[in-house]
This record gives sequence, C-alpha cells and structure tokens, in this order.
Amino acid sequence: MPRLSEVITALENLWPAERAESWDAVGTVAGDPDQEVTRVLFAVDPVQEIVDEAVKLGADLLVTHHPLYLRGTTTVAATHFKGRVVHTLIKNDIALHVAHTNADTADPGVSDALAGALDLRVTGPLVPDPTDPEGRRGLGRVCALDSPLTVREFAARAAERLPATAQGIRVAGDPEAVVRTVAVSGGSGDSLFDHVRAAGVDAFLTADLRHHPAAEFLADRAHSPLALLDAAHWATEWPWCELAASQLDEISDRHGWDLRVHVSKTVTDPWTAHAASTTSDPLGAPN
Repeated sequence: MPRLSEVITALENLWPAERAESWDAVGTVAGDPDQEVTRVLFAVDPVQEIVDEAVKLGADLLVTHHPLYLRGTTTVAATHFKGRVVHTLIKNDIALHVAHTNADTADPGVSDALAGALDLRVTGPLVPDPTDPEGRRGLGRVCALDSPLTVREFAARAAERLPATAQGIRVAGDPEAVVRTVAVSGGSGDSLFDHVRAAGVDAFLTADLRHHPAAEFLADRAHSPLALLDAAHWATEWPWCELAASQLDEISDRHGWDLRVHVSKTVTDPWTAHAASTTSDPLGAPN
C-alpha cells in the first residue's frame, strides 16, 4: 500500500499548489506522511458530516474541494466546528487534502466535470491560464451543444443532470431563446461576466449569482443577449469529485496501489428547502 506522501505527490501533480490563487489555502491540512493509505473519500466540503462518513467508511484520506481553513486561526479547539473536524480526523488517522482553485483551473478541472455532467463539448477555457502554452488550462469553460436547445430545455437538462438541491436552477432571460454555445464555471461565477460577454455565448451557467451584478449584466444584454442559469454552488462542483476519483483510480492502477476510491453522495449544500412564490400576479410584488 502507498504511503500518504506518495498519494499526496500524485495529487499535487494533478493540481499543483502553486497554481492556486494567492488567497487560497490548498494542500495537506492533516496527516502523517508515513501513514499507509488504502481507502480515499472525495467530497466538496470538509464538514463534520463528511468527516463522520470518512470514519464510517474506514478512509485513510479525505480529499475535499473547499478548504477547511481559508483564513488564519489561533485554535483547533474542539469547541469550534472546525476544531472538531481536526480532532476527529487525527483521532481516526484520517488525512485531509484540499484542491480548490488549483483544481478549478486544471486540465481537466472543475468546469470540465461540470460540462461533462451537462453533456457539453468543451472548446476551450473561459479565462485562459497565460502560463499554459497549450491553452487548455484556465478558469471556466466555453462549450458547445451537439444539438440546439431552448433556454427552458437547457435549464431542465441542468436540473436533471446536476445533483438535486433545494434551489434547483434559476433562469434569467428569454426561456424560448435558442442555446448553441454555453459558458460554464463551477462555483461562484459573477466575477466572470466580462469574459462571458467576450466569449459571445448564448448562455452562462454558474452559481451564486448576486442581484446587482446579474441585473447590470442583463441590462446590457442588448449588446450581448444571453441567458443566465444559476445553480447551487455545491451542485456545480460535486461532479469534480467523480472526475478526481477517476483520476486517482487510474493512478492507483498504474502504480499497483489497489486503492479503494469513493465519492461522497452526502448533500452538503447549506440550503435545505424551497418555497415557491404564490403571488397571483407573477409580474407584481405582493402588497
């Protein structure tokens, strides 16, 4: 069986830490480099629910997309939920490794997995990485549909193909407009509007779209008429877990490690319910 240091080296080759944003906190958070690894669990969030799942599974390594400590801390006391996570990991000899923005821009990366889940053909990055001479790495992806769909039909596809969440898929734009090209970006994407407009696509699917940036972007759609599709943050990033697990499976087979690699299906999206508006006039605010 491989040692943790060997598995981490393989993961760092997939998602080098130096390609993470300067504000990010990626890499190994907990774990003894000399411990053996037999079972690995991939998940989006390093929350107690996921750590308890790793314990029950008998995992030696938990790999998450979101960091546990994105900002500095002065304590890992178990009186705080992050401290409890660390205590549980250490008590059960489970290592934690994080691949965040370095996985976002990887080739393949988070947005490739999102495009794959939606049955889209990737044509290139939305925001190319200038350090990649092949032009394949970068943030987000520009994609094509094999057959045109209306915005309504594409939203229905996203709702069907992405993991179910309370939010579902929110849509802004003409539901009957035709979609042939799409930009996608896993996670929060409204900082990419300028790149989306420059890409000349028919729709943009991402998460965490805020009122003001979205409203301003749509107000200018006379120059670039396209639809916005807003999915849950967790749902747009979960497909990466399956992609990452398959990448580690391939590495394990190549090295003869015989790792057992799993993907958590636990929904850690923070929103748990949705109540549809019931106003009789869909175009008017309630009195």
